[in-house]
Amino acid sequence: MRQVKLGYLILLTLPQIKAGSIIMDLFDRKIIGWSMSNNMTAVDTVVRAWDMAVINRKPEQNLIMHSDRGVQYACEHFKSVLGNFDVIQSMSGKGNCWDNAVAESFFKILKSEMVYNNHFANHLQAKNAIFEFIEIWYNRDRIHSALGYISPQKYYDNYFLKIA
Repeated sequence: MRQVKLGYLILLTLPQIKAGSIIMDLFDRKIIGWSMSNNMTAVDTVVRAWDMAVINRKPEQNLIMHSDRGVQYACEHFKSVLGNFDVIQSMSGKGNCWDNAVAESFFKILKSEMVYNNHFANHLQAKNAIFEFIEIWYNRDRIHSALGYISPQKYYDNYFLKIA
C-alpha cells in the first residue's frame, strides 16, 4: 500500500506563534504531526512536525511526502531528513494550489472553529488550545464527509478492524 502524507506550513496570527506546520495522513485525514513556532526555520516548523509524525506513524516503504514549494520543505536539511527514511518527496507545481486543498481546509477549520473564537494571553495558552483542538477534537471527534461522516480516528480503527 502506498502512503501519502501531506505537509503544510502556514503563517498564524497568534501571540508569539508565527508559523504552524502539520503533517496529515491522507489515508484518514488525521494530523499525525504538527508544530507551532515563533520563527519560520525548517527545524522549528516542518522538521518538528515530521519528527512527531514519525513517532505517531512509522513511515512505510513507498511513502510520498507532498507539500507546497515553501523554503522549509525545499531546503537541504528537510530533504536529508526525508532521505533518512527513503521517503519520496513531492511538491506542488508553481501556482498550483489545488493539490494542497486538504491542508488548506484543515487550517480554515482550525481558524474558524478555534482561533477566531478565542483570545490567547500568551504562547503557552495558544499552543495548549491548538493541542486540544488537534489531538482531542479534530483527530478523535470531528466528522469528515470524505471519510463517510466519521472521525479520522474512527476511520483508522474501522480499517484495521476489517483487515484483522
